[in-house]
Amino acid sequence: MMTMLATITSPSSTLKSTTTGYLKLHHKFSVSVSQFRHRRRRIHQTLRVFAAASNTSNLVEEFDPEIPVERALTPPSSWYTDYQFHRCELDRVFYGGWQVVGYSDQIKANRDFFTGRLGEVEFVVCRDDEGKIRAFHNVCSHHASILASGSGRKSCFFCPYHGWTYSLNGSLVKATRMTGIENFALNEMGLKPLRVAVWGPFVLLKVTQDKSKKEEDIESDGSVVASEWLGSSVGRLSEGGVDSTFSFICRREYTIDCNWKVFCDNYLDGGYHVPYAHKGLMSGLDLETYSTTLFERVSIQECGGGGSKAGEEEDGFDRLGSQALYAFVYPNFMINRYGPWMDTNLVIPLGPRKCKVVFDYFLDPSLKDDEAFIRRSLEESKRVQMEDVVLCENVQRGLESPAYDKGRYALVEKPMHHFHCLLHQNLKI
Repeated sequence: MMTMLATITSPSSTLKSTTTGYLKLHHKFSVSVSQFRHRRRRIHQTLRVFAAASNTSNLVEEFDPEIPVERALTPPSSWYTDYQFHRCELDRVFYGGWQVVGYSDQIKANRDFFTGRLGEVEFVVCRDDEGKIRAFHNVCSHHASILASGSGRKSCFFCPYHGWTYSLNGSLVKATRMTGIENFALNEMGLKPLRVAVWGPFVLLKVTQDKSKKEEDIESDGSVVASEWLGSSVGRLSEGGVDSTFSFICRREYTIDCNWKVFCDNYLDGGYHVPYAHKGLMSGLDLETYSTTLFERVSIQECGGGGSKAGEEEDGFDRLGSQALYAFVYPNFMINRYGPWMDTNLVIPLGPRKCKVVFDYFLDPSLKDDEAFIRRSLEESKRVQMEDVVLCENVQRGLESPAYDKGRYALVEKPMHHFHCLLHQNLKI
């Protein structure tokens, strides 16, 4: 009897066993479904990436760089309006090469710093306590907060979110409330470095890290970078005084409702638009002397100024001098050298239909205290820039019209054609 009772399984025990088995099976099924859904999402994402890449490739191939400017068509309007094309430009045009991001006077002393944004890359450039120039992604390693903003002087980078603290060499020196966290090493949680270099008054960054470059040797030799960045145009730019000693005067920024390339195209039309859009500027230039020289990644436009003739007003004011040099450094930097002035234009893409243009003004040190001359020169410059803003925004509206797809080049627009060929070279798959 006892033996029989011992072999009888209670209903509750059977139910529990059955329920447990069901739950295990249900869990396995749920995990399988979850994994399936995750894999399906990954497949869909991959397909979307391939589709976008294919679409971008098709758009890129709508421009043929082998056709000479005399017969060439311009790139299609989609180069200036398509979001996926814009994303591709960030990866292949802006993140791969050297980019000007500021000027050396911004980090003149130890502990000076400045910040900025290039595409989706937030960066900070500083001079550490030993005087070494460094650059980092301006992102906290903890939960991705932006660390610093603007410019100035700091002894360290302090995260405003959770108080993590980094030295100016990028190492993490304090991580709050991390006691008890396993496998946590301060020396593995420092700021991500960027390559940085200085040439003349310019500070340059490179987002994509060279595999052969050690992180501790992140500051690059300026002369080597200049050769890579400017190619054989270095000598001509030096002759034009671009790397001379100037006094920084001021910075002005313009947000423009146009694709970044529209602003570049406008700069690169060989003075074509000057007689029609810039009457004041036209009076100070001799367009009959306009010339263009193309280098590997640079185009230089030069033009004689009015000097003491047309360019000099009755009261003797002449900001342009006897010769103007306009250098475009691919993909988005302009150097304008005229008279005692040098100003630079940095074009930052903010989306397919918006960009920011940063103007930095430099002046011969002998005139840095001539407030009247500076004020009048800046007023003249601003007038020209506002005329260009109207031109560029009108072109963007036209590019988005169904009436336009491609245009033609004039012979004076060889610098623009050169720019488009370089873009094609970077963007082709």
